Amino acid sequence: MAADEQADIVVVGGINTDFLVQGPRLPAPGDNVRGHLFLESLGGKGANGAVGAARLGARVALVGRVGMDARGLALLEQLEGEGVDVGAVARDSGELTGVVLEMVDEAGRSQTLCAPGANRCMTVEDVMRAEERLSAARVLLAQLEVPLEVVSAAVHIARAAGSRVVLDPAPAMDLPEDLLEAVHVIRPNAREAEALTGVEVRDRDSARRAAENLLRRGVGGAVVASPGGSLVLSSEEELWLPDVALERADTTGAGDAFCAALAVALAEGKSLPEAARFAHEASALATLRLGALAGLPNREQVEARLARLGPSGTWPEPAPHH
Repeated sequence: MAADEQADIVVVGGINTDFLVQGPRLPAPGDNVRGHLFLESLGGKGANGAVGAARLGARVALVGRVGMDARGLALLEQLEGEGVDVGAVARDSGELTGVVLEMVDEAGRSQTLCAPGANRCMTVEDVMRAEERLSAARVLLAQLEVPLEVVSAAVHIARAAGSRVVLDPAPAMDLPEDLLEAVHVIRPNAREAEALTGVEVRDRDSARRAAENLLRRGVGGAVVASPGGSLVLSSEEELWLPDVALERADTTGAGDAFCAALAVALAEGKSLPEAARFAHEASALATLRLGALAGLPNREQVEARLARLGPSGTWPEPAPHH
């Protein structure tokens, strides 16, 4: 993205170095399991969301914070190489760049441990310096790997400017009502939905109850991921997107890919059901490769999958709204 271009999507969130090891199984406490593959890459939900949206053709700016260490500089260079505007990413002289340690087994299941580093030192002032970018964007995509007051400031600036707000409420936590009321679309997984609503999400029906709770509290639309699929709910309609049957290598980046694609489709003017379908296929493709960054698909890959589904695809008719 050229420096003089306005971003379609501004992402506010975490930036990390990801260290991933794959082994035959995940270790139990006290275990020492011999792995067979190691990867180091750009990571963090903010960085993944920005790269995911850029690969899908959007003009993207990232607001975040890295350390003054060599890893931070390398991550900024990598982001720029992906076409992401990093002019609003602050450099922190007192903290190291965030780190994520991820273990993945041969079935694609994972465990993650994070040291947020500079991410936790992001400030409202960082957001205010990006106010022009936020106000000009069509969509703000935010996550919770940075302080909540930072997310709230960005959401309220974007909302006041008329931008659409997409929130990926990860990691799981409760959120204030005024923040939820400013969100156009929220995309929690089952654990995050339970933290927000108290509803244990196990299937479509419980996902609907969680989504209805979020809509009652002011969210414009919800896409709740549950075992078996994702439930899309707005005040007008409901849609169930069943999980795509693919041989998964790593599910870690699936949520990031979904949110990035959702933001891109909404920025292009698609309806929530259309945007969710697009995001659902992007999310499925993201599970085919090890590592969240490596799995993020490009536009051609997603559109090819959608084309193979045909005009009606395999989607069921939307269920009546309850």
